[in-house]
Amino acid sequence: MRCLVTGGTGHIGSYLVQLLLGQGCQVAVLLRPTSNAWRIREVLDRVRVISGDLTSVAETAPDMQSFAPAVVFHLGWEGVGSSYRNSPAQLQNLDGSLKLLQLVSQSGCRHWIYMGSQAEYGPCDGILSEDLPVRPVTLYGVTKLSVGLLSQKLCEAYNIGFTWLRLLAAYGPMDDPQHLIPSVILSLLKGEKPVMTAGEQRWDYLYVEDVAAAIWQSAISPNAKGVFNLGSGQATPVKSIVERIRDLIDPGLPLGLGELPYRHDQVMHLQADISRLQQATGWTPQVSLDEGLQRTVDWYKKNCG
Repeated sequence: MRCLVTGGTGHIGSYLVQLLLGQGCQVAVLLRPTSNAWRIREVLDRVRVISGDLTSVAETAPDMQSFAPAVVFHLGWEGVGSSYRNSPAQLQNLDGSLKLLQLVSQSGCRHWIYMGSQAEYGPCDGILSEDLPVRPVTLYGVTKLSVGLLSQKLCEAYNIGFTWLRLLAAYGPMDDPQHLIPSVILSLLKGEKPVMTAGEQRWDYLYVEDVAAAIWQSAISPNAKGVFNLGSGQATPVKSIVERIRDLIDPGLPLGLGELPYRHDQVMHLQADISRLQQATGWTPQVSLDEGLQRTVDWYKKNCG
């Protein structure tokens, strides 16, 4: 299977690239010349690099046509950090994503797998199901939703299979250090007290290897067409997650729980109903939160301690 991965040097994309190679797929990655490919350095000589990004998709046409991906995993996105959630630059993702889809449709693409976000739902007090109305409140969420809706219609027009995975939250080794779990780990490894809210939020975290496995299963399962939530299906208080991390490093270390106020738009309950994806693919999470945190802490101790 010839697979193109955008965002292949990112946290989730890097695990997906390695999984695809392990499955015997031919893999290409869309890679900016300035990108730091450290996460896939060990397998970079086994993938085809297509130089470019979402702002210059047209320039990649010869390479796209030459590689002719059968499946496109569109994980790439500019501006995923909280400081970019309402940046007008989000619109570059809309234009670039649709141009990419149009381009690969001319190169024999049979399946478009798009990584959406829980941000498409907007504020919701309860478990997220795919049948809920979507009311995004950030430009990031609006753009994610727009790309999904427009690419869904284009896939219908091009007769391309369409899968839309709305991810809640991933974690694991090699994560962005600004995210909650790695930032807490790194602070504690330095002997610093992480300053945070009271941690009453209940969030659904999915280990990164399980995320990659779900994406792969959606590519090989005939019934995995349409919109699916992607998470662990379980919500755990942030306070509990942080305390577990602390105990894995040093139970005597202090935590700054409650030293930061909640943001005005703080998400207090984030949890997915994943039954639709499970029924369509047979996928189910394999790594428990305790095991995933242990693996994550061990990686940071080895590589950043």
